This record gives sequence, structure tokens and C-alpha cells, in this order.
Amino acid sequence: MRRRILISTLLTVALTALFLGGPLALATWQLVEDFTRAELTQRLEQVTETVEEYGTGPQSQRLVEAAIPPNSRLVVVPPDSDPIVYGVDRVDDPVTESLPFGPGGIMELSQPTSVMRSQQTQVVAVVVLLVGFSVTVGTGVAVYTARRLSDPLRDLAARAARLGAGDFRRSPARYDIAELDRVSEVLDSSATALSQLLHRERSLVGDVSHQLRSRITALQLRLDELACHPDPDARREANAALEQTERLTAVLDDLLESARAARAVGAEPVDLAEAVADAEREWRGPLTAAGRSLRVRVPEGLLARVTAARLREAIGVLVDNALQHGDGPVTISARTGENALLVEVSDTGPGVPEDLVPHVFDRGISAQSSTGLGLALARTLVEADGGRLELSRARPPVFRLYLPAARTDDVAAAAPVPDRTGPR
Repeated sequence: MRRRILISTLLTVALTALFLGGPLALATWQLVEDFTRAELTQRLEQVTETVEEYGTGPQSQRLVEAAIPPNSRLVVVPPDSDPIVYGVDRVDDPVTESLPFGPGGIMELSQPTSVMRSQQTQVVAVVVLLVGFSVTVGTGVAVYTARRLSDPLRDLAARAARLGAGDFRRSPARYDIAELDRVSEVLDSSATALSQLLHRERSLVGDVSHQLRSRITALQLRLDELACHPDPDARREANAALEQTERLTAVLDDLLESARAARAVGAEPVDLAEAVADAEREWRGPLTAAGRSLRVRVPEGLLARVTAARLREAIGVLVDNALQHGDGPVTISARTGENALLVEVSDTGPGVPEDLVPHVFDRGISAQSSTGLGLALARTLVEADGGRLELSRARPPVFRLYLPAARTDDVAAAAPVPDRTGPR
């Protein structure tokens, strides 16, 4: 994009310089010659007035020689008399202008062409410098315009890619270009809408699953009672119904597992050290600007099966929450748990108020004037990959992510295949 804008602008500037600078240089070249000849004609008129007033005597000779340019030659040819020469005896490659003098007389003034050529060269050089300056300015404007347009477009493309990968974080960046700012606002609105839609979907699936399991459990209890009925036909029908409810339970489990797998379709083995390093690079600057520090304690070799963009966004939300509402250094740590990998984000601030603890992940709930969407979004993103986000401790606050560990076959599939080709 930048290259195309730059080339098109530079091509326009070059064509403008060619079609305007070339004719302008030729015009100024000719204009200097016209001015030179006009000056010679003016001097001839001055000499004519002097000769007509004082004749060709000594006084006239001094005035005439003072009127002609240096290194020039003036020839006065009066009627019915010999020519009179003023100035130098010979002019090589002259520029000559003549003027009638009296009845039948003539005057010719010759000046070396080198004087005119020198002036023409200087004027054309000025034109070339001006054209070069215009091209330089045009190039600078082209580079600035290309960067001004291409950088925001690349940024918007990256944001759209992150949105598709599940990163629903809003961006405060604006570009002072109305159309691009509008696209940025639409992306932010889309991110919020997708986040809410994802949350509603998770809530609906969880509610449906809970209601179905409750009803199936109640049904199984009633069928268990019927299975103890003295009537053998009733017991047989009850046992058959119990088999159907068990199958229904298995189908429900399969459907829920398929839904979780579909949500985590982009999950892959992610090195927690690298994911946390990305968050560290992003948030160390804002924390330092606020007079706080960021501590990272993540051992090497911890591989979680998650979507990298979702994990980075969830950690970023927790660090931002600590920056906005916490105090002291922010610590990101990771370790291996019993059935999952644990990532903790903590600070030394006052923590979560007691009345807010049960609702800290609810949308629209915040201790201060924030939107109350961040923690809900973080939990949604973690749950989308089959993980869990909990408030492990309220004061000082510790948020803990439970992430599924990468399986052995996942790590083997992600490992690069060694190149076994060679000489045979």
C-alpha cells in the first residue's frame, strides 16, 4: 500500500516537473536573450540621442563610450562619411543589434555572446534549483502521505485479524482521518458486540446444560423408583427408560464437548513464557509511567492448549485491571497445577470490596467508574478455550487462570519435522 501511494505520488511530481520545468527553462533561456537584445537596442537609442545632440566630436566620443557595455563594439555609419568605431576593435561570436541613424545612416552595437550565455545559464540554474526543490518537497509530502495512510491501514488490518482470532480488546488509537477513525470505531463496536454475543452464547449453553441435567437427574430418580416396582412389566419399562436417559446424558455430554471443541478450534500449544513476554512488552511502559513495576515469574517449558490471542487478551485485561484499580508492583506468575496450568496476576492494592466479590465477573459491575466489561470479557475468552478464570484472593487481589495443558500428541504435531533429505 505504502509503495503504491509513494510511487504514484512521485510519478505525478516527476511528470509535473518534466512538463513544467522543461518549458519554463526554455522560456527563461529565450527571455534572457530577449532582454539582452532589448538592452542593446535601448543603448543604441541613447547613443543616437547623444550623437544627434553633440555630433561626433571628442565630447560626444566620451559620452558614447560610457554608454556602450564593456567589451562591446559600436559602429556608427553616418550618411556620406566613413564609419566611426567605438569600443573594442573585434568581438568574437557577437550578439548584434542595429538602429537607423539620420537620413541613411545606421548604428550597430555588438556584445560577446558569452555574456548573454552566462546570464542564461544562471537563470536556468535557478529554475532547475526551484524545480529540484519542488520535487524534494513533493517527495517528502509523498513519503509522509504514504506513511500517514498505510500505517493506520496496517494497524486496522491487524486489529481486524485479532478480532477474528478472538481478541475483543478496544483500541483507543485514532488517526485524525475521518474515514479511518470511523472504521476504527466500527471495529471497536464490533468487538464489543461480538464479546457480548459470545458471553450470551456461553451463558445460554451453561443454562441449558444445567436445566437439562437437572431434569434428567430428576427423571432418573423417578425411574429408579419405578425399577423397584413389584410389577415385572413396570420394572422392564423403567429399566428401558433408564437406558434411554443414560444415552440422552451421553449425547448431551458429547454435544457440550463438541461445542467446547468448536469454540477452541484455534487452540494450539502455546508457550506461557512467550505469551507472558508479549504482555510484559505491552504493559511495562504504562506501568512504569504510573510509577509501578511489573514482575514476571514464568518458568520455561509450560505449554498450554489455548488460543494465543485470547490468552494475551485475558492477561492484558487482568494487568490493566491491576493498573487501574490496584497498587504497587504487578506480578505475573505461572506454575503447574494438579489438572491444569495456573497463571496468576496479582498486585498489592486494597483488593476487591467484600460486597463486590460475588459479582466481580458480572458485566457492568465495577468498583470505580470503568465500564465493568473487562473481567467479564477475560473470563469469556478463557472459558472459550476450555479454561477457567477465578478470583483466588480478594485482598490483596489474586486472579488465577486455569488453562488446559497441551497434550503430548499436540506438542508432537506442533514440533517441526526434521529435514531428513540429504545425499544418497
